[in-house]
Amino acid sequence: MHRGPSSPVPILTDEERRQLSEWARRRKTPRGLANRARVILLSAENPSATLGEISRQVGLCDDTVGMWRRRFAQDRLAGLSDAPKSGAPRTIGDAEVERVVRLTLDTLPENATHWSTRSMSRISGLTQNAVFRIWQAFGLRPHLTSSFKLSKDPLLIEKVRDIVGLYMTPPDRALVLCVDEKPQIQALERASLTFPMLPGHEERTGHDYVRHGTTTLIAALDAKVGTVIAQCYARHRALEFKNFLDVVDTRVPAELEVHVVLDNYVTHKTKVMQDWLLAHPRFHFHFTPTGSSWLNLVESWFSLLSRRRLRRGNFKSKDELEQAIEAFIAQNNEHPTPFVWTKSADDILESIKRFCERHLPEQNTQFTSPSDH
Repeated sequence: MHRGPSSPVPILTDEERRQLSEWARRRKTPRGLANRARVILLSAENPSATLGEISRQVGLCDDTVGMWRRRFAQDRLAGLSDAPKSGAPRTIGDAEVERVVRLTLDTLPENATHWSTRSMSRISGLTQNAVFRIWQAFGLRPHLTSSFKLSKDPLLIEKVRDIVGLYMTPPDRALVLCVDEKPQIQALERASLTFPMLPGHEERTGHDYVRHGTTTLIAALDAKVGTVIAQCYARHRALEFKNFLDVVDTRVPAELEVHVVLDNYVTHKTKVMQDWLLAHPRFHFHFTPTGSSWLNLVESWFSLLSRRRLRRGNFKSKDELEQAIEAFIAQNNEHPTPFVWTKSADDILESIKRFCERHLPEQNTQFTSPSDH
């Protein structure tokens, strides 16, 4: 099928469609190649679309869209690669590049935890700039590390489905509250001058401070609306948690059921709380999987509180700290912003499965597909 002699409409094989889709969605795909893949996919999915319609979707001009369609028609997938650029010939061969990559991935330098461009330059015989370019081309960043925590909860799948279901399809005539404690919030008074931000210079403050005690904040976030019920307490026990739920009970209309998302902290499971739940049958607890606090949306609100009010705050007493927290909550509730959960339980479980298959293949024999549950 053709739109015209200058812009043939591509007809894709299954393998070409798979490769183009992978290029289009991978974050590490060069932007130019990802855009070219989108051009071909959009053209194949909608043969009647004009060059202008496709160009508007991918942010390219009509002539560029037509050029890549012609290149694909002539050379298929290979036609989407950049043409060889003019300039001096390569002085570093493929074998040297492969050696640097292998050394980076499979070895460690002596008396160090990771490679630097300087240490790799010494062992490989290449310049630091050459090592940097090779690492950049292959997406290698030895100086960076990230952490992860894989839940070992035997009811992981069931709990993920339960809590994500509450977020995405909450029950009728019910309120879903995300509840947690933020303990040991310190009232810190800055003991040195703070220099305000200036053009070209960030705000600067000294390291010295004076402690004026701590407080514990217990908060309940209505994720659907974005409002928060919260109280500060001197201690962090089951008694304070029960007293906080009493406050929640008085503020939530009596005709609504209350579904509480919370973690597995010991104060949430004591006999005091079990007795309280028996006396308040409209409350239902939903525990997050062990080691999966990211499922509790109130953690996102705590992060906002820390970044916007606490981290750079200057408090001369614990009372001043608690007043600042209360003012932040009042402002939040005047202009609430919903916390919208978008990732389905199947997507989350598939991500965990892919992580296990990629990094922990020998420990992955017990993790079945989400569709099996």
